[in-house]
Amino acid sequence: MKLTRESEIDPAPLEGKRVAILGYGNQGRAQSLNLKDSGIDLIVGLREGSPSRGEAEAAGLQVQPLAEAGSGADVVMLLAPDEILGDLYAQIEPQLRPGVALGFSHGLAVHFALIEPREDLDVFLVAPKGPGTALRSLFQAGKGMVALWAVAQNRSGSARDIALAYGRAIGCARAGLIKSSFEEEAVADLFNENAVVWGGVPELLRAGFETLVEAGISPEVAYLECVGELKLLSELIEARGLAGMREVISNTAELGAVLGGPQVIDRDARERMLTVLESVKSGEFAQQLRDEARAGYPLLRAARASARSASIEDAFEKLQRLERGA
Repeated sequence: MKLTRESEIDPAPLEGKRVAILGYGNQGRAQSLNLKDSGIDLIVGLREGSPSRGEAEAAGLQVQPLAEAGSGADVVMLLAPDEILGDLYAQIEPQLRPGVALGFSHGLAVHFALIEPREDLDVFLVAPKGPGTALRSLFQAGKGMVALWAVAQNRSGSARDIALAYGRAIGCARAGLIKSSFEEEAVADLFNENAVVWGGVPELLRAGFETLVEAGISPEVAYLECVGELKLLSELIEARGLAGMREVISNTAELGAVLGGPQVIDRDARERMLTVLESVKSGEFAQQLRDEARAGYPLLRAARASARSASIEDAFEKLQRLERGA
């Protein structure tokens, strides 16, 4: 693996070109503001009546309807939610000029064929490995966030150069750009979201909290032990790696990890993770995402309501009030 850094990238492929960002959510906002600060000719495309229009205009960004924004651009970044990108592309495709570079920050829509880009288009990926809020704050601090880049169609012969120049303009090349593929980025990211950081870790935290409370530990203490120390863990891993983290915690904590960890994440748990991975690779999850959107997100709405009513949230709120002195 090689990191391509800012000093190795020619910014010229974006010079004199207009970039259209379609969507102003987590990534759309951050990438738009970073591009603006990098001096890129930029337009933000939003659907009619979008509540984000006022925010984007207040940030000094020019806003146009989606199709109009796409029609006048040389590079079009599709940064709306994955499950609606197929409909979004169908809406703007007739207005895209031949040879336009179509960009993504997640490989799902292309790899799982939610979108089948026109053959005359360049198609590239620049995927920052973190949320847009962090991408923006790092940029403002003169730093960057590692990103993956890939090319799916190279009709102009310059798709690679455009992808790298784009990664440079949003600040990611300060930290480094890693060559990947739409498939690798999509599968790895979806597996992580399903089984590890956004799926597995919160379930493990809640299970630990509920186990302690059911055993008679007060909810506040259970929360501090099972959830409150997660920030410390992540900071140690970021600074020292997994092995280095183990070396600076107490012998008690380290022995507990050595003995207890494999009992929880055992062979059966790893087999279930493989099942999740297969559902991602087969496209089953991508289809479930489309079905969920078409049905009006019933599973997500029910999960959000359930999470808000869980006892672990009561402990969180009480500790927040204590910290504020309320």
